[in-house]
Amino acid sequence: MAKRIEDLKVIENKRLSNDFFVLELSGNDKLPDFKPGQFAQVRVDGSPETFLRRPISIHDVDYGRNTFKLLIQVAGKGTKILSRLSNGDFLNLIYPLGNSFGLPGKSEKVLLVGGGCGVAPLLFLGKYLKSSGYMLDILLGFRNSERIIEFEEYLEIGKVFLTTEDGSRGEKGFITNHSVFSNGRYDKIYCCGPESMMRAIAGYCKKNNIACEVSLENLMACGIGACLCCIVDTVKGNLCSCIDGPVFNINELKW
Repeated sequence: MAKRIEDLKVIENKRLSNDFFVLELSGNDKLPDFKPGQFAQVRVDGSPETFLRRPISIHDVDYGRNTFKLLIQVAGKGTKILSRLSNGDFLNLIYPLGNSFGLPGKSEKVLLVGGGCGVAPLLFLGKYLKSSGYMLDILLGFRNSERIIEFEEYLEIGKVFLTTEDGSRGEKGFITNHSVFSNGRYDKIYCCGPESMMRAIAGYCKKNNIACEVSLENLMACGIGACLCCIVDTVKGNLCSCIDGPVFNINELKW
């Protein structure tokens, strides 16, 4: 798929919480055929300290309106600058980048697992799978109820389970300890979130012979395999998560 370097207009900057916001973007040309799991490299202007682009997952796509969304967590100076963008501002992106999630078998029972900002690529994936005829279970994990984001959006595409570390909503504890793993039997699990969480999910899947794909959240400076800062150790050797990923089958990773 051809990559674009383009200035896109901010249609909306929607604040979800103190830490999360969603940018809706539109360009003059027709959107490319995005694949679930792909991302964009976002340029942060206005500061000499933020010259490296930030990798942000494609969160949602609306081909009818010719717009797509990026879900972003304020985690440093660059994302803080992005959080201040207003309607009508322009943002320079390289997109779409990376590979994509694979489709499950037609009769397979599917679970999406997202922790924190790791929920970002799962909304587009969930909508894609639902439109393809799949019934979905979705498990979302957050630190507390105040950090829960886009719960209603995920309800529209499947049955949603929640967990919070402090028990303020849903089941209490880490996402990997949720009862859905003991009460449900899944054929394939898609996962994105902190690496420790994804490693735990991968261990569960290997133990129970469940197919699993994870989306890695590695730092990426270029997004095109040139800088080699996002190397991941796999059974095939060192691979760049920006061009060989960010989606990997857990059997490919040396976890």
